[in-house]
Amino acid sequence: MNNLQVSTHVDPQYDIVLSTLNARYIHSAFGLRYLKANLGDYESACQIQEFTLDSRPEDVVEQLLASQPKVVGFGIYIWNVVQTEKVVALLKAVSPDTIVVLGGPEVSYEQDDQAIISLSDYVITGWGEQSFSDLIHTLFSVPSVTQPPSASDHVLVPKEPTIITGVQPKLDRIKMPYYLYSEQDVKHRVLYVEASRGCPFKCEFCLSALDKTAWPFDLELFLDEMNELHKRGARHFKFVDRTFNLKVKNSLKIMQFFLDRMSDDLFLHFEVVPDHLPEALKDMIAKFPSGQLQFEVGIQTFNPEVQARISRRQDNDKAEQNIHWIKQQSNAYLHTDLIFGLPGESLSSFGESFNKLVALSPHEIQVGILKRLKGSPIIRHTVPHKLVFNPNPPYSIVSNDQVSFQDVQFMGRFARYWDLIGNSGRFKFTLPLLIQEDAFAQFSVLTRSLFDQSGQTHKISLNRLFDLVFNAARNDLKLDEKALLTVINQDFDASGLKSKPKCLSGDRTKQPNQDIITEVKGKVKHSSRQARH
Repeated sequence: MNNLQVSTHVDPQYDIVLSTLNARYIHSAFGLRYLKANLGDYESACQIQEFTLDSRPEDVVEQLLASQPKVVGFGIYIWNVVQTEKVVALLKAVSPDTIVVLGGPEVSYEQDDQAIISLSDYVITGWGEQSFSDLIHTLFSVPSVTQPPSASDHVLVPKEPTIITGVQPKLDRIKMPYYLYSEQDVKHRVLYVEASRGCPFKCEFCLSALDKTAWPFDLELFLDEMNELHKRGARHFKFVDRTFNLKVKNSLKIMQFFLDRMSDDLFLHFEVVPDHLPEALKDMIAKFPSGQLQFEVGIQTFNPEVQARISRRQDNDKAEQNIHWIKQQSNAYLHTDLIFGLPGESLSSFGESFNKLVALSPHEIQVGILKRLKGSPIIRHTVPHKLVFNPNPPYSIVSNDQVSFQDVQFMGRFARYWDLIGNSGRFKFTLPLLIQEDAFAQFSVLTRSLFDQSGQTHKISLNRLFDLVFNAARNDLKLDEKALLTVINQDFDASGLKSKPKCLSGDRTKQPNQDIITEVKGKVKHSSRQARH
C-alpha cells in the first residue's frame, strides 16, 4: 500500500485540505471526515489527505500544497504531534500565507507550552464540526447564490495563533460522515463508526472524564448509514463508543442489525463496560459465531482503593463474572486492559490484578503504562503521589511514590514480552507451563531473563523467540527440559515456520543473542491472532 496517503491524485480546485498522520495505513481519520461532512456549501471545496507516521515531511508538504489550498487543517493526537510539528513548520516556511488550523485532543488543552501551536494560525479545541465550519465561512466569501463558493483571493493570516473554543452542538445537528469512506477505505481499511459520543464515567486517566454524559445518535439514522456501508461491501466495523453497552436497548438493536447480515467476513469491535452485562445482552452475544465479535474490556485495576482514588466506578465481582461468561459461554474475542503506574498502586498490587485477570483467561491482556493525557484530571495526584511523567509524547509515567523509574522500565519490557508470548497466540501450549499458579511472578522472571539474553524487546524473529523462551524457562524458571521441548514443539508445529529453532534441532551450543535479528514480516491481524487462540 502507498504509505503516504489514500489518493495520490490532487485536484487543483481544492481551497481547503484536511490532513493527519495516521499510525498505520489501515487506520482512517474519522474526525476529518466529520469536519468535511459538516462544511455545508464548502464541502466540495475540501479534500482529505491522509499520511502515515513514517512519511517524510517534505513529501507531505509537497502533496498538501499541490492544490494551492488557502487553508490546511491538521488533526493532532498524542501519537502524531511530534511528526506533525515538523510538517507544519516546513509548510509555513514554504508557504507562509497558507492558513494552518489545528484541532484534536492534543491541542485542546495546555496550549501555552506547545511549539506546534505557535506555528499555527487557528486552534479549535474540543468538538470541531460546527466551529471549523463557522471558521471557514468567516474566512471565505460566497460570490453569489448561483455559483459554488470559493475562497477570496487573499485570506487574512492572523498575527498570533487564535484559540477557538469548539461549540458542542446537539448530535442531530451533526451530519454523519460515513458516505465519505471511499471504495478503497471500504476494501482495505478499518472503518470507525460511533452510535454514541461521550462517557458518563469519570476515570481520571481518561479525557472522557471531562464529558458530562454520553449522547446517542439517532439510532434509525445511524443504522441506515450502517446499511449503506454494508451494501457497499464494508465488513470491518470498529465502534469507538466509550460505553457501547451503556444503553442496552440500543446495543441489542445494533447487534441484531449485524446479526441479520452475518457473513464469514463480518467483524465487529465494541468497547464495553465490564460490570454491565444483563441477560438480554448475553443472549444476543451468544448468537454470534466465532471470529465475528471482539470486545475491548477496560479493567485497569482490581484494587478498590486505587479505583476510588481515580474516580473509577467498577463492581469487581460482576466484572469478573462477566469476563468469565464471555470467555466460557460465547464466541466473542476478549481483549482486556490493565494500566501500570496508577496513583497509589504498587508493583505487587498490579501483580495481583494481573493474576486475577490471567485466571479469567481472556484472549489478550494489554498491559499499558499510565500516560498523562493533556487535560485529564489525573494531574491532581501529582503532588500527593509524586507523579513524574516523561515530558515527551506519549507522556508516560516515569515514577511515583510507589514505583521507581527502574520499575517502569521493567514493566515496559514485561508488557512487550507478554504481547509477544501471552497475547500473540503463538505460545498456546507453552504459556500455561511458563506461568503456572503465579503468572506475574513467573513472567517477571521470564522477562528479566529474556532481556538479559537479548537486550531487546523488538525485532526478534519467532524462531529466535522460541530459543530465548526455552533458555529462560530451563535456566531461570527451572522447568523440566523434556516437558518444555514437548510444548515448544507443539507451538512450532502450529506456527507454519519451515526452519526449526535451535532448541528443537539439537543445536543448543550457540546462544540466541548471537543470531542475526530479523522481525517477523507483516503485522498480525486480529483474525490471525484470534485463529491462533
